[in-house]
Amino acid sequence: MMSYLVVVSPLYLSSRDSHPSKDSMADSSMSLAEVEMAFQKFAVHGDTKATGKEMNNKNFAKMCKDCRITDGKNITTTDVDIVFSKVKAKTARVITFEQFKQALAELAPKRFKGKSQEEALQQMYGLIAGKEPANVGVTKVAKAGAVDRLTDASKYTGAHKERFDESGKGKGKAGREEIADTSGYVGAYKGSGSYEDKVKEA
Repeated sequence: MMSYLVVVSPLYLSSRDSHPSKDSMADSSMSLAEVEMAFQKFAVHGDTKATGKEMNNKNFAKMCKDCRITDGKNITTTDVDIVFSKVKAKTARVITFEQFKQALAELAPKRFKGKSQEEALQQMYGLIAGKEPANVGVTKVAKAGAVDRLTDASKYTGAHKERFDESGKGKGKAGREEIADTSGYVGAYKGSGSYEDKVKEA
């Protein structure tokens, strides 16, 4: 029985492996652009003065939590804090997008154990791409029924009732405090305010 040995040129193999296809390059650059957009959204979260170019530790931790990078097992909040401190400049309190990518490169092998560095990083990008802070758009209007019942002043009793007029409008300070009667008349006197008129008549 004859066997044949096929020899493939190493040059052929290396030329195939060393040049990723245009599609895979386009995918990675596209996902990186989406990761940068997510970075900017989380960077400005809760800070009206933020430009989106730098991210603080609090927002970095939130991003890791919202994007499920922090899983409590492979990566904990402590790991996230350590990596943030490691990649940021010594005196800085924020990280740039470049430093953010370094942080992801540090966390990726821990989060996706058994994967190559490149694979782990791509999966990391996949978790972040297109995401935004979780509480954006989550607040919904409460069901009107319950709110209406709680804010209907006509149903109030006791001291609370004294704080609103018939139309349900608050009386402000007058409804909250016992304001002393300085008119000079005895309380419950029905002819209060009639003194001036009686003097004129006399």
